[in-house]
Amino acid sequence: MAEEKDTKKAPAKKASAKKAAAVKTDAPKDAAPATKAPAKKKAAAKKPSGKTVTVTQIGSPIGRKSYQRATLIGLGLNKMHKTRELEDTPAVRGMIEKVKHLVRVEDAA
Repeated sequence: MAEEKDTKKAPAKKASAKKAAAVKTDAPKDAAPATKAPAKKKAAAKKPSGKTVTVTQIGSPIGRKSYQRATLIGLGLNKMHKTRELEDTPAVRGMIEKVKHLVRVEDAA
């Protein structure tokens, strides 16, 4: 039996996540943090062109394909008879085309 114990290998020890995450610093805890890099400026939002389209959900997504449900959510529609006013862009028009049997579209200026 003593021979069997000698042949078994001890499992390798893994460094715990707490030890790996703990990094010692020279600065005291209550000292001010080091200066951060300047934050990147967000891209300016595009101004709406003024043209909008009103989309109302008239059909249920129950029993529809998953991409049609996702398209309705992308248009901001998730309940029957909910209406959204969206900017009239080619992307929005393409989404409307995918679910045209579930929505009613009214052009608004």
